[in-house]
Amino acid sequence: MSANQDDGEQGPKCSFSTYIAEGDQLYLKGEYIKSIESYTTALSLQPDDKHCLVARSRCYLRMGDPGSALRDAEASLKEDRGFFKGMYQKAEALYAMGDFEFALVFYHRGHKLRPELQEFRLGIQKAQEAIDNSVGSPSSVKLENKGDLSFFQRKDEGKKGKSKSPVRPLKKEKKLQSKKESPKSGKTVRQLLGELYSDKEYLEKLLKDEDLISGNLRSGLKVQDLILSGISYLDTRTEFWRQQKPIYARERDRKLMQQKWKKTREGKPSDPNRYILQSLEEIDKALTLGNAEGSCKKARQVLKVVQAWSDEDVPNKIEVLGNLHSFIGNALIDMGDMEGALDSHKKDLDLARQSNLSEAKSRALDNIGRVYARIGKFPQAIEAWEEKIPLTKTSLEKTWLFHEIGRCHLELGRYAEGREYGEHSLVAAGETGDDEWQLNACVLVAQSEVKLGNYQNAVTHFQKALEKAEVLKDDPAKEAVKKALEDASIHLTEEPKSEEREEENEVNDEENVTEETEASED
Repeated sequence: MSANQDDGEQGPKCSFSTYIAEGDQLYLKGEYIKSIESYTTALSLQPDDKHCLVARSRCYLRMGDPGSALRDAEASLKEDRGFFKGMYQKAEALYAMGDFEFALVFYHRGHKLRPELQEFRLGIQKAQEAIDNSVGSPSSVKLENKGDLSFFQRKDEGKKGKSKSPVRPLKKEKKLQSKKESPKSGKTVRQLLGELYSDKEYLEKLLKDEDLISGNLRSGLKVQDLILSGISYLDTRTEFWRQQKPIYARERDRKLMQQKWKKTREGKPSDPNRYILQSLEEIDKALTLGNAEGSCKKARQVLKVVQAWSDEDVPNKIEVLGNLHSFIGNALIDMGDMEGALDSHKKDLDLARQSNLSEAKSRALDNIGRVYARIGKFPQAIEAWEEKIPLTKTSLEKTWLFHEIGRCHLELGRYAEGREYGEHSLVAAGETGDDEWQLNACVLVAQSEVKLGNYQNAVTHFQKALEKAEVLKDDPAKEAVKKALEDASIHLTEEPKSEEREEENEVNDEENVTEETEASED
């Protein structure tokens, strides 16, 4: 007991970045509870770190707790309303809670901020599809001559002179429909839960065992509460799946799939939209979870299928193929195959140029520049990124683009160019109000000034960078900037001494010349 108290008094023993890294590793392994513990400990050190809040929100979402995921996502947006990762996480949490309309709003906001990111486009598509399934799209509505038509019949009585008894099947139909759609119906729940339905039945049987539910676990939690929470979770999922894909929508899709299957059997290709959307989601999910090999394999399979379809089957075929090449390239980067990644991203660029797709072109040039920078080919990286500059749409995008170009110039020894792009990055970062990118830009400018021998300017920008590091509570960055600032300050104090030495040398040289002249005259 006392030992535990001592540990509690000591608090976290490791640094913030260590707990973050530990949480990331546990998340990739699927150990979400332990991952949440690591992120929570990290947040006790830096409570307002928006990246950590998003990471923990992602874990809550994996555990089926969208409420907690939403709270963390909103907390990450508290200081920075334009933080696109927090915005995406908020949209995902809302989607998981069944608030598809609000989710769609935040997917659209994120897409407006970062149009080059695939996840926002996919989010818009899946949210819209869920809304159509729940409410119905206008194209799916067909007006039929059914229901209570008594109002129109009364108007026609004067014309026809005949009265007909009104037929009122509407209430009965509503009752039948509500009964059919109610998630409490055993048949409906079985269809919605699928394999999980047997788990729900098992939990309900356990609830009838009075001896069992009266007991407690070692942690003090009641068995009855644990069982009820499990049933409640399954009921929540049932309602979510009912909204996302209602039974009538499933039946409609089943009939559509049968029709498509018949067409396929007759030699005509089926509608690929659903297949493409689902496949892109699976590819993106695998890449996000660190399964680069699985993501690459799936993307190549889908690529072959889409290539076999005609332009009539897939009107946006070029755009889809470009997305697939982009996914393959990013997966190959994670796998260490830089040549293959470069080839895939160049194919993406060729397709974008072929159809004049500005967003796809911007994405491909960005990825090509990243690959060249990773393998040390900085001139090629600069060339690709400079071609991307006119395609940028937001100040945030310009911020990191200018920074990366400046960093490449610095690596090549082009210090004046590095400083110039660093200053451009700093201006763009100031427009966005992003402290982290202002920190990065200040460091780039300061490092360039050091290389140019302008130590006073270097000290000024290192001091600005230190202020931003303190605002961000980024201890590793703070220590690195302090050391660089000390080195620049030492050079600054040495400059006057060197100037004094030069003046002394000039005076000595003049005295020597005078002495030699006098000696020659004698």
